[in-house]
Amino acid sequence: MITQERLKELLHYDPETGIFTRTKTLTNCCKIGDVAGSKLNDGYIIIRVLNKKYLAHRLAWLYMTGNFPSQTIDHINRIKDDNRWFNLRHADQSHNNLNVCKNVSNTSGYKGVNWNKNRKKWAVRCTVNGERIFLGYLTMLN
Repeated sequence: MITQERLKELLHYDPETGIFTRTKTLTNCCKIGDVAGSKLNDGYIIIRVLNKKYLAHRLAWLYMTGNFPSQTIDHINRIKDDNRWFNLRHADQSHNNLNVCKNVSNTSGYKGVNWNKNRKKWAVRCTVNGERIFLGYLTMLN
């Protein structure tokens, strides 16, 4: 596991832009000043440091706090490659799940609300500590 001290020797993190740049040349392909990392298919930035891959937002947390995150690091604005310091927060999985976008099949416009065809009413549900809870039905939404 990389330490904050070693990370700061190899990379510079700009908290205003969320971008890591190389501060040492370790291979022929990476020069001082190069932007570190590449975007994965899922939208996150991955950075190889000392032959190990790390997610950039987790490295940003280590760089700024000195601690490698024990839990999830959540992107507040939901943009997975926006690693600016003010956009990152430490979150457990349940809090991270609260910050997800609406499902593409959502027709109500609200999270946790879907149309029940049989009853011809809106059904309302939420999740608490991993348990899905039914809250009731609505006849119309405003």
